[in-house]
Amino acid sequence: MTRSARMEVLITIVETGVLPLFHSDDADRAARITGALREGGARAIEFTDRGPGAWSVFSTLTASAARHDPDAILGAGSIRDAYAADRFIAAGARFIVGPSFDADVARLCNRRRIPYLPGCATATEIVTAEESGVELVKIFPGDSLGAAFVRAIRGPLPDTQVVVTGGVAATEASVNEWIGAGAACLGFGSALVSRAHTTPDGAADPADLTPAVARLIGLVAAARAGGSSRVPDKETRP
Repeated sequence: MTRSARMEVLITIVETGVLPLFHSDDADRAARITGALREGGARAIEFTDRGPGAWSVFSTLTASAARHDPDAILGAGSIRDAYAADRFIAAGARFIVGPSFDADVARLCNRRRIPYLPGCATATEIVTAEESGVELVKIFPGDSLGAAFVRAIRGPLPDTQVVVTGGVAATEASVNEWIGAGAACLGFGSALVSRAHTTPDGAADPADLTPAVARLIGLVAAARAGGSSRVPDKETRP
């Protein structure tokens, strides 16, 4: 039996260990960011629905990926209802991420064979999501819950796979803490892709994201191996 497309997406997200997420109202800037992240080794990228133009920009990204980078896995984040999920799936989203669990979104994604990563903040929410077919849970907000929460829920829920967003810093210490606690993947938003990258007149060059995301992927791999990376944190570079 071959693996389903849905399972391939989930496996890719977990194997890479780093899920970059961002929003930009500018299609050209979004394309440059996506290209830079892909060049740095990001295999799945979350584009968040945080503005009236998000669907249009996302549609441009998925159309370009279909033509030039079919291996790219682009998903939609900040999805709160089935209507939004349906629109983004129709536009090419290969996974859906939400700030909280929604049963209607779960049913839609199950029907479409699309992974759904809902935000959960309690063991009850996690179990409810998993009973609705969720296979990778988003622990959110990570900065409020802390790595101790991930470590604690892995006791009674050892098979639960979690991606943590919010509160994950782009440092070796932070990566080691979360991976050591049992996180399967780490989501990096503004700690990786800042507003200076996403605005059309932003001072940061999106090309800088290529070595930045490659470094984070390396840190996750080192943390999983139980060792320390030789790549210094940005704060300690000369």
